[in-house]
Amino acid sequence: MSFTGKYELQSQENFEPFMKALGLPDEQIQKGKDIKSISEIVQDGKKFKITVTTGSKVLHNEFTIGEECDMEMLNGEKVKVSDQL
Repeated sequence: MSFTGKYELQSQENFEPFMKALGLPDEQIQKGKDIKSISEIVQDGKKFKITVTTGSKVLHNEFTIGEECDMEMLNGEKVKVSDQL
């Protein structure tokens, strides 16, 4: 199954509690709650390139399933991500 495609956000149920759990300040949450995002995913086997456009902010992340990688979060924070439990 390929995930390649362009996806537009349709709804944001529980957006505010989720963003608070991520640690975003209330000011940013209020600014973002009505902005719709568009995600573009390009899959090449186990490799993924994801571009998320939210208003004027564009976020680019790449990862390979099974490999650790660094990703940028919505708040600009860089985190190390792994699919290992």
